[in-house]
Amino acid sequence: MTYESTTRTGSLPARLGNFVRESLRENRTDFTSGPIGRGLGLLAIPMMLEMAMEAVFALADIVFVSLLGTNAVAAVGLTEALVTVLYALAIGFGMGVTAMVSRRIGARRFDDAATVAGQAIWVGLGLALAIATVGLLWAEDLLELMGASDAVIAEGAGYTLVLLGGSGSIIFLFLLNAAFRGAGDAPIALRALVLANGINIVLDPLLIFGLGPFPELGVTGAAVATTIGRGTGVAYLAWTLFNGRGRLRLTLSSCRLVPSLVRRMVAISIGGVGQFLIATASWIAIMRIVALYGSAPVAAYTIALRLIEFALLPAWGLGNAAATLVGQNLGAGKPDRAEQTVWRAARYNATFMLGVGIVLVLAAAPIVALFSDDADILRHGTACLRILGIGYPLYAVGMIIIQAMNGAGDTRTPSVMNFVCFWLLQIPLAWTLAQAAGLGPSGVFWSIVISESMLTVLGVLVFRRGRWRSMTV
Repeated sequence: MTYESTTRTGSLPARLGNFVRESLRENRTDFTSGPIGRGLGLLAIPMMLEMAMEAVFALADIVFVSLLGTNAVAAVGLTEALVTVLYALAIGFGMGVTAMVSRRIGARRFDDAATVAGQAIWVGLGLALAIATVGLLWAEDLLELMGASDAVIAEGAGYTLVLLGGSGSIIFLFLLNAAFRGAGDAPIALRALVLANGINIVLDPLLIFGLGPFPELGVTGAAVATTIGRGTGVAYLAWTLFNGRGRLRLTLSSCRLVPSLVRRMVAISIGGVGQFLIATASWIAIMRIVALYGSAPVAAYTIALRLIEFALLPAWGLGNAAATLVGQNLGAGKPDRAEQTVWRAARYNATFMLGVGIVLVLAAAPIVALFSDDADILRHGTACLRILGIGYPLYAVGMIIIQAMNGAGDTRTPSVMNFVCFWLLQIPLAWTLAQAAGLGPSGVFWSIVISESMLTVLGVLVFRRGRWRSMTV
């Protein structure tokens, strides 16, 4: 019996199970034809799980490192702040890689898509060497610059040195996964992260605490475990690229340096890097305003953000799927189908996020209570979840629109919109509502709702103008 026949018969759970299993298998689905909803689902499911795997990395490290004490946790936190720049580069260049690969896959130019992946390797090598040099030479200085105490530097410099020195494992994991997502081979990217996470979780306690024959490396062991785990994931991706599986098949000729393609990749990716850095800088400013009201609002906002991040993982996965489908359909010369895909994804995302928003609004207090029984944290955390939850359906649409433009190769327009909505609107509005209007932390939370909603409105207006249809990648 064929897959198509089984999806039309049997119980709903059975059909859903079959669909999920197919989405996690390597398949030859043509995403430029057939039902749009089916294509979105096949790509979104592994991409959602991939996003979850990324979140697990940071969670696993901090769980084990927290057993070492305050200085170790501080070293991890400060290093993560430094690594934000690394993530900005990796995510931004990943956007460029996805846009360029998906366009060529949609046009059935498979050799050209492989050549783009080959250029991503050169770009990744350059970024990795630059960041590794900085980390190896100035790890202690960087921690001191971040305000670390002598005790934190003494205990955590090794963690910073290894993580930045092994930055290639992070960069290549992002870039190669972006190439596979653009090709429509999302299950391969997911498997790489599952493998990397599994190794990291196993090695973390062994290397941190020196269990069995392993050396006791303390907090440095967490960085070694993470680097080995991600490095193994990269090795799996490289093996898959060169052994001919999937839609991307690299040869030595694919890896020949093509300066014009590298320049194009850099030009497209700059906007993606800018998006991440603008959003991150805005978050820092917002946190600084919240901090004016004491540690309880900061803790409450931090807890709420962690909850929201996990709630948004499926939505981000659907956004990544939309980006791939937009790129492939533009490559196939089907801009109308690309636009239909975006609106369909936006509708799905808004429906899902409406449900999430309702849950967070109605159950905000008991959810926050799971993390703290402090009365002030409970009060501010509940207010934060309820206020932010009001705008979830609009955020959902905005996420799809922004990712769609990124997938089309128009990364600069979302970067400009981020600047307007976050720096020119969100930050001044947060200060005004919190201080001048006397709303305190709740004023900051309302500024987030308003600015994110404005981003969605701008995104829809710009997307309807259709400039993304004519982008050259």
